[in-house]
Amino acid sequence: MSATKKQIVILGGGFAGVYAARCLEKMLRPEEADICLVNRENYWVYQPMLPEVISGSIGLTDVVAPIRRLCPRTHLVMREVEDVDLKNRVVTVSPGFRPRQKKIPYDYLVIALGEVTNFYGMPGMLENAMPFRTLADAIALRNHLIHVLEEADVEEDADLRRKLLTFVVGGGGFSGVEVLAELNNFVRDVKRSYLRLRDEQIRCVLVHSRDRILQEMAEPLALFAQKILKKRGVEMILKDRLVAATSEKAILKSGLEIPCKTIISTVPSGPIPVLAKLECEKDKDSLLVTTGLELVGYEGQVWALGDCASIKTASGKPVPPTAQHATREATTCALNIAAAIHGGQPALFTFEGLGTLGSLGHGSAVAQIFGMKISGLVAWLLWRAIYLMKIPGIKSKFRISMDWFIHLLFPPDLAQTRLEQESGIKNQHFEPGDIIFHQGDLGDSVYVIEKGECDVIKEDQGASRVLATLRAGDYFGEMALLADKTRNATIQARTAMEILLIPKRDFDTLRKSVPAFGEVFHELARKRAPAHAAAPVDAPPPAAPN
Repeated sequence: MSATKKQIVILGGGFAGVYAARCLEKMLRPEEADICLVNRENYWVYQPMLPEVISGSIGLTDVVAPIRRLCPRTHLVMREVEDVDLKNRVVTVSPGFRPRQKKIPYDYLVIALGEVTNFYGMPGMLENAMPFRTLADAIALRNHLIHVLEEADVEEDADLRRKLLTFVVGGGGFSGVEVLAELNNFVRDVKRSYLRLRDEQIRCVLVHSRDRILQEMAEPLALFAQKILKKRGVEMILKDRLVAATSEKAILKSGLEIPCKTIISTVPSGPIPVLAKLECEKDKDSLLVTTGLELVGYEGQVWALGDCASIKTASGKPVPPTAQHATREATTCALNIAAAIHGGQPALFTFEGLGTLGSLGHGSAVAQIFGMKISGLVAWLLWRAIYLMKIPGIKSKFRISMDWFIHLLFPPDLAQTRLEQESGIKNQHFEPGDIIFHQGDLGDSVYVIEKGECDVIKEDQGASRVLATLRAGDYFGEMALLADKTRNATIQARTAMEILLIPKRDFDTLRKSVPAFGEVFHELARKRAPAHAAAPVDAPPPAAPN
């Protein structure tokens, strides 16, 4: 690699991150810069069409595109971002199959990590409300809707059946309205396939804190949307909001309780934890940037785009978190990185927006474009035409067009795609000589030996020595988790072994939920620590390593 070759790291694979990579590939030659994009999935999601996944009007994979094909010159790292060191210009990402962190140095950094759903201060919402931000959320919601309909069809208890057929959505912005519109259409369409539900009442409730929905649009269009949704059976509760939930009901700020088994929240959102701890200037929880999208205090090094940034145009107007703005932010950012490499005048972000579109499903939408206000069928056709045009790739355009055509001719599909996660606690088998973990690995699990034996091996300056042999009934690995440190020894199977593996997340959950469980391991770690420190170098310690 040339000494002048720059390393550009992009965090996030949404509209802003992927479009920034695409623009940089066009502006910079391969010998000028390496581009690295970090994202936990290897695909990009076309968010505006995500609600249609719920009703099945488009296929699950039609709204995604592989990042490697969208950005062929960009090196994709499919990991979680764990830390950003702005001073030393290093990004740390999560371990892969082997529990070792990866550090990625950079010359220029683009932060486009978006936001996460934040239920802080809202009791029961984390456990009982379903967020709607990702493709996984859309799939989970669709499966849940089919599941509650199946249960309602066989349920004898009338009260429980009413709860199963009640759906509450929190948030009256574009996301909330489009989700509820698709959900309402889907459950009312498919209930005809359930013999015992044909005469049952479906209750869909939209809860919004303002006096009307779609605050981003002109009042006549918002009122038109309200009228259409009410005509289709949607109940609206305005000037109120979700504040808590149980497994049996949604609780509003006014004190109103809605018995239900389905609560969907499109608000509130908060910063990604890794960004919340960044030591830089912020506007509330968002990263503060200049009109050139540079992170304040790190101009010429770091840019922040999309939902995670507090952005204003050159005219001083706040920028909404929409796809059309994110793609333009990506272009401005790429121009400024190219200017930093080639030299030249940096660009300012001046895009004020072309308009807004919102689908109401079943041939209705609202649109506000270039000052024109359009509603009904014409707006719906315009919505579909514009978004179809923006989908990358002829293949995706064709597949979505065919999905829409088929959806017009045939009823929605009722097949459930079960994606239930297995418990992280599992059994593992090891053969003699297998390494269970290496010295220096991150502490990611606790291990309980059910059968067999293993050696504790200490590696020091290229030499290895066996400290102890562990047998059935022994457990190890807890000290690295409790102290958040790396492993201080290697564990190698001496015989064939059966081990119960408890991942860090499950271990932490058990510690918090069952105090006695945590106390046992804390006491064990307390006893082991001095034993390790005092043990002579030629004698094995009396307990297992971390």
